[in-house]
This record gives sequence, structure tokens and C-alpha cells, in this order.
Amino acid sequence: MLKPGRAIVYEALRRAHPELGDQLHEQGWGSRRMRPFGYSPPRFPGARRRRGVYRAGGNGTVEIGSPLVEIVQAIANGLAEEKVWDWGGVALQVHAITPVFPPQFGSGRARFRTLTPMVLKGPNRDATGARTDKQNWLLPGEPEWPAYFEQNLKRKAETLELDPDVTLEQVHFIGCKRSFAVGQGAKVCAGVEVELSGPPRTLQAIHDWGLGQDTSAGFGWVRR
Repeated sequence: MLKPGRAIVYEALRRAHPELGDQLHEQGWGSRRMRPFGYSPPRFPGARRRRGVYRAGGNGTVEIGSPLVEIVQAIANGLAEEKVWDWGGVALQVHAITPVFPPQFGSGRARFRTLTPMVLKGPNRDATGARTDKQNWLLPGEPEWPAYFEQNLKRKAETLELDPDVTLEQVHFIGCKRSFAVGQGAKVCAGVEVELSGPPRTLQAIHDWGLGQDTSAGFGWVRR
């Protein structure tokens, strides 16, 4: 259910601001060339649960966000032009688009729990230290995970030209390990709940962007 969202976002950008959409897709944003947006899959709180089947039906929500106003505005304008979204072959009728603002985080502390599993890439090296072509997907709880997680947060702040002094204070929850097929391989991921400290504006940006890598593919979306 994650994959279709990326195409919907880029299609919205193509309609409302094609130059911005091309820049994000081809070059990324800022010195780090990252793509500062994320989204959740459709959620239908009133739908009946069925074992082995995605819970869907009735009224639902899709959350799409970015820490950059120009990107949010362009996506919203493009989405508003379509009354039906094609989410992987499922027609979603659009009734309203509502802006949601991040918390203030005036204390300089934030507690984030992901709605979708997050992915984090580690060093591509074998036991001898030699570089390999194999992707090394780190999971929460592994020794290298905290350092690479903080590094990712700092890179996001630098992409947005914000204060990168953000710290992982504690991991409160680690979800089940999951694997998503992508191309010829797979991405290994897990949901997390973390406590961060840092400048309020940086925490707001992380809240609206998501945790970890590949947030533009739906991973690491922060629960509202």
C-alpha cells in the first residue's frame, strides 16, 4: 500500500508546479540532494478488520507532508484538481484537503512514533571492512543503528539549512521486522518510537518529513 503514493505526489507536482516536481525527482533538494516529503497509506478507521486483508472501506484519510511550504502548497494545489485518486488500482474519492500544522516543540523535546516502518541504510562493508555491493539495512536495536539514525536526522536538517544539533535520547518502541520487495531486492524495516531533543524548528521539520530514509516512498511517516 505504500508504493502508489509516490506517483500520486509527483503527478500532483506535475500538474501544479512541473519545474519543482522535476527538480525533486531528478536532483533532490539542497546540498544533500534529498527529497523532503513523505506520506501515509490510506487509513479507514471505520472499516471492519479481516485477517490477511488490508483494512479498507468507508471514509478514510491519506496524510502527505513536507517541511517546506512551497512543496506542501504545490502538492495540495495539484491534488485539489483531481476528485478521484488512483491508489494502485483502487479509486479514492476526494472529499476535502485539510492543512495540519506541526506541534511547536517549545521544550526542545519530541516523541515520534512511526505509522509506517522506517528504513535505515548502514555501511556497505563486509567483516574485513571491504566495501561490497550488498545493501546493509540496519534495524533498531542493532549496535550501529543509533549513530546512523542521528546522522540521517542531521543530514535532513542540513538539507533544509536548519540547525542540525538534534540528538536521539531514547528508543521507546521497536516494531516487528518487515521486508518490502523493491526492484531486484528488498528493504528491511521496522516501526519505532523515539524521543529526540533539538531546536524546535528542526523537530517540526522532522515531524513533517518523517524518520529514516526513503520517506518519499512512504517509509517512516510520523503518526499524528
